[in-house]
Amino acid sequence: MSTALAEQRSTIDWTRPLPLLTLLHPREYTPALLAVLGLGIVGGWAGMQFLGWKLWMASAFVIIVLLPVYIGKWRADRVRYGASVMLLSILLTTQGAHTIEHIIQWVQYHGLYWTARQSNGLLSPANTEWVHFVWNWWVLITVVILIRSGMRNPWAYVLLAITIAHTFEHTYTFIRYQQVLAELRELGVPNVTAQGLPGILGRDGWLARSIWTRGTVFCSVPGLTTAPRLDVHFWWNVIEMSFLALAGHVFLRQSAVDRASSHQYAIMKAE
Repeated sequence: MSTALAEQRSTIDWTRPLPLLTLLHPREYTPALLAVLGLGIVGGWAGMQFLGWKLWMASAFVIIVLLPVYIGKWRADRVRYGASVMLLSILLTTQGAHTIEHIIQWVQYHGLYWTARQSNGLLSPANTEWVHFVWNWWVLITVVILIRSGMRNPWAYVLLAITIAHTFEHTYTFIRYQQVLAELRELGVPNVTAQGLPGILGRDGWLARSIWTRGTVFCSVPGLTTAPRLDVHFWWNVIEMSFLALAGHVFLRQSAVDRASSHQYAIMKAE
């Protein structure tokens, strides 16, 4: 690492009350971020008004125009903070956006009284088993990399356990989805969707209907065996995001302590 880069990193203050805000702040990219966000909103609105775009098309347009700015911001994070903190920044941003999408679905279902089929958030084509399966494996792999890179604290290990369980839920659902599609093809009904199948938890899920839990207290736990799928995945993501924020917060604060200790040791050694 060059001396200039080392000096630049040494000026980072992770001891502020909310270091995650320091990390997520777009800094010099703020004007560009605001400009392209405005462009995206206006362009999305124009597409819906004059080109017949659906809501998900306008939402995708906003994401596409924002992406180059965020890529630049993340590259700057790598220079300022290092690869591990950059990866944390990417995960916080992307999983945060994913959680917001689940919150919107929850509001559509419980606040606007839309049907579960209508409550698809802003990016309805992304609400598929393939997307959820790939997404949760990406989150799990990223959390493992972060822990191996130094994000080791109690919150991080709880986050890892939650992420493993969440990924297992979506893996189970994805396998069931493929099985049902195969059964439908055998019945000569290839064009019927099998989206929205219950997973392990929730109403009609494995825990509620398995022969292994039948007749036990486990098949009738309120919420865990009665909640609709939309609620189950809302809570999965809210809980996962909460522990990601806690783990990241402690990681950044600990990084500040470690850096201060290293700096003090270097001074003592020089003396």
